[in-house]
Amino acid sequence: MARGELRIYLGAAPGVGKTYAMLEEAHRRAERGTDVVIGFVETHGRTHTAAMIGDLAQVPRRTMTYRGVEFTEMDLDAVLARRPEVAVVDELAHTNVPGSRNDKRWRDIQELLDAGITVLSTVNVQHLESLNDVVAQITGTTQRETVPDAVVRAAEQVELVDMTPEALRRRMAHGNIYRPDKIDAALGNYFRVGNLTALRELALLWLADKVDEQLDAYRAQQGISATWEARERVVVALTGGPEGATLIRRAARVAARSKGADLLAVHIARNDGLAGADPAQLARQRVLVESLGGTYHQVLGTDIPAALLDFAQGVNATQLVLGASRRGRFAQLFSRGVGVTTTALSGPIDVHLVTHAEAGRGRRGPVVPAALSRRRRRYGFALTVVGMPALTALLKALPDLTLTNDILIFLAAVVGVALVGGLWPALLAALGGSLLLNWFFTPPYYTLTIAEADNLLALGVFVGVAVAVSWVVDVAARRTREAARASADAQTLATVAGSVLRGQRPLPALLERLRETFALRAVSVLEQTGEATGRPDRDRETQAWRVVASVGESPAGTPSAGETAVPVDDRLTVVLCGRRLEAADRRIVEAFAAQAAVALRQERLAEEAATARPLAEADRMRTALLAAVSHDLRTPLASAKAAVSSLRSPDVEFDPEDRDELLVTADESLDRLGRLVANLLDMSRLQAGALGITVASIGLEDVVPRALDELGPPAADVSTDIPTELPAVTADPGLLERVLVNLVANALRHSPPGQPPTITASAHSGLVELRVIDTGPGIPEDQWDHVFLPFQRLGDRDTTTGVGLGLALSRGLAEAMGGSINPETTPGGGLTMVLRLPAATVATEGAPE
Repeated sequence: MARGELRIYLGAAPGVGKTYAMLEEAHRRAERGTDVVIGFVETHGRTHTAAMIGDLAQVPRRTMTYRGVEFTEMDLDAVLARRPEVAVVDELAHTNVPGSRNDKRWRDIQELLDAGITVLSTVNVQHLESLNDVVAQITGTTQRETVPDAVVRAAEQVELVDMTPEALRRRMAHGNIYRPDKIDAALGNYFRVGNLTALRELALLWLADKVDEQLDAYRAQQGISATWEARERVVVALTGGPEGATLIRRAARVAARSKGADLLAVHIARNDGLAGADPAQLARQRVLVESLGGTYHQVLGTDIPAALLDFAQGVNATQLVLGASRRGRFAQLFSRGVGVTTTALSGPIDVHLVTHAEAGRGRRGPVVPAALSRRRRRYGFALTVVGMPALTALLKALPDLTLTNDILIFLAAVVGVALVGGLWPALLAALGGSLLLNWFFTPPYYTLTIAEADNLLALGVFVGVAVAVSWVVDVAARRTREAARASADAQTLATVAGSVLRGQRPLPALLERLRETFALRAVSVLEQTGEATGRPDRDRETQAWRVVASVGESPAGTPSAGETAVPVDDRLTVVLCGRRLEAADRRIVEAFAAQAAVALRQERLAEEAATARPLAEADRMRTALLAAVSHDLRTPLASAKAAVSSLRSPDVEFDPEDRDELLVTADESLDRLGRLVANLLDMSRLQAGALGITVASIGLEDVVPRALDELGPPAADVSTDIPTELPAVTADPGLLERVLVNLVANALRHSPPGQPPTITASAHSGLVELRVIDTGPGIPEDQWDHVFLPFQRLGDRDTTTGVGLGLALSRGLAEAMGGSINPETTPGGGLTMVLRLPAATVATEGAPE
C-alpha cells in the first residue's frame, strides 16, 4: 500500500488564514471528484472559517471526559474505517486529551498516512520545536504544544500562508480572529507589529531552508552538478596559515552585501592523515568564522583545487574566496598554484583572489625534525666507515666476481646503511662505495680513471640508485614518524573535546587535560591587567598579570615564571610549569590555548548573563511597580476622595440614601486600596524570601466562607460545592484566605452579569483541588503563563481585561505552602483556576515551615 502524502499550511501567527486555505484546497479536490472528509477542523468561532466548511463530509468527533469535563477529539478509528482519499486534520501540533491512543495529533496523522490516506493540516511557526525558544524570546510567550521539525520537513508540500503584520492587525481589529473582549489585549501583546514581523521572518527563513533541502534533493536525483545561483553562498578556503583571519573577514564582507547569504569556511586536509596546517591557527579561525555567523568545514583530499571545487559545488556555492599564493616567484615557475588552478576550473563560481601580508613570502612551515634518531644516524655513519672497507676486502678475496656483481653487492650495502642510519649515512656510503668500486674493481685498477664506457654507466647507475633508495627510505621513515605524531595529536584533541563537552566547567577541564597530557606540574591562564603594558619587562611583573584560571600545584603568576608561555592574543597567555616542551609539542599546545580562550569567553558570557538577569528582572519590577502605583493606587484613591469631597461639600444637600451610597463607595475604594497595598507588601516579602509561613491543618469549608465574606456583597452570589467528606489541607490559614480572595476577585471581575463564579473542591492522590470557575471571556492558552507575571495588566497591555498583581501573588503564596495554581479552560468558555494543596494526614497545628 502506498503511503499517503502530507500537505501542511504554515503560518506565522494565528489568524493568517491557514485553516481557510486548507479548506479551499479540500473543496478544489472534492470538486475534482476526490473523496475528501473532515477529520477535525477548529474554527475558533470564526464565522468565515465555519462557513468555508460548507458541504464537505465530516467524520463525527469523539467525546472524551477528563477530570469531569467533556472534550471532543478527532475519531481516528472512524476516519481509518471511512478510508477517504484525503482527510482534513487541523492543528498538527495539538495535544490530545489524556486517554487518547496517541498523545499528539501529528502521531494520529502518521497513522493516517501509513494507511495510504493523504492529509491536509496546518501549523504555526511558533509550534515548531527548533523555533520554540526563539519565539518565546520574541513574544515572551512559551508554546507548550510543539511538533518536531522532522515531521514538517518530511511533508511532501509545505505552503506558506502569508499576511503582512498590518493586514493581520486589521483583521484582528475587525473581530475576524478573536472575540471583541480579547482584541485590545491581543493587539497590545502578542499581535504587536514587531512580534508579527519577527514571526513572519522566522516562517520565511524556515521555509527557505525547506526549499533548499528540496532543491538539493532534486539536484542529487537529477545528477546536476552545475551551480544554481538561487541563493548567495560564499566559501572561503583556509590553509591554516596566518592569512586566514584576513580571508575570513573579506569573505564575510562579500556575504554581507547579499541579504541572507551564507558564509562557509573550508579547510582541505591531506587524506594521508599527516599534519600540514597549524591546529592552533585553525582553531582560532574557526571561532572567528562562527562569530561572524558562518560555519566551518573540513574535508579530505589529495588534489586541493579539485577537492575545493567539489566542496563548493556540493554546497551550491556562488563565490569562492582564496588567498594569494604564499610561494615565492621561483616556486611559481614550476607550478601554477592552487589559486590559479582553481580559478581556471571554477566554471560559473566567482573566484576572489585576496592579497594579504603573507603573499609571496614563501611558506614558512614548522621545522621538520630528523626522520631517525641521532643514535641510529651514528650507527649508520659507523657502519659506512667500517663496513665499506670490510666489504671491499671481502670482495677482493673472492675470486671470479664481475664488476656487475660487485656493484650489486655494494648497492645492497648502501640500502642496508639507509635502513639503519637514514639519508646522510647512505649518501656517504654511496659516495664511498663508488670510489672504492672505481679504485679496486674497475679497470684500470688502483686509479680513478675509467677506461670503458660501460663501466662508467654502471657506476653512474649505482650512484643514482643508491641516492634514490636512500631518499625513499628517509622519506618513508619521516612520514611514518609524522603519521604517528598526527595520530597522537588527533587522539589528544579528540580526548580534550570529549572531556570539555562532558564537563560542567569547560575551562578547568581543558587545562586539567592539558596538564595530564604533557605531564606538567601546573597550567595557568594569565590576563594582562593594563599596568606596565608596553614595557619590556612586563612578563616579570606580577602586578601586570592576573590569573584567571589555573590547575595543578604552584601555578605561575607571570609568563616568565613558567617553563613555556604560549600567547593566545594581546591579553591572554597560557603558562606551563613543570618541564619544557619540544617544538613539535608547541603546536598542539597552541590549539589547547585557543580553545581555552574560547572556554574563558563562554564562562564570562554566562557570568554576565547570570548577573544581568536579576538586574533586568529588578528593573522590570521597579518599572511595573511605578506603573501599578500610578494606576491601581490612583483609581481607588480618586473614588474615595470624590466620595468624601462630595459629602463635605456645603453646596449640595444629600438625602440619607445618597449619603449611604457615597459612604459605601468610599469604604469599598479604601478596602480595595488596602488589599492592593497588602498584595504589594506580600509580593515584595515573597520575592525577598522574608515572608513567614506557618502551616496547619485546615478545612476548606472554614476558609472559603471567610474569603467570600472579605469580598463583601459582590461575592454574595458565588456558589460553592465543597463535599463534607473532603479532607483538610496543609496550609497557612491567613495566606490561604488571601489566595482565595485574589482568585475569587479575579473571577468576579471577568464573570458576565447574571453568571457568578462557582467554587468546587475534590480530592485526588493525596492532593485537594479547589476550582474557581468563571464563564467569562477566558484567556488564550498561549498566554496562561503570562497571567502569573506581576503587574501583568499594566504597561502596554489592556488595563481593563488584565489580571494585575493578584494572580502572581496567589501562585507565589500557593507554591510557598507546597501547592500550585494552574489555569484550565472552562467548558463552554471561561477560565478555571485550579488550586492544588497537599491533603493533611496528620495535624500540623503551629508547625513552622
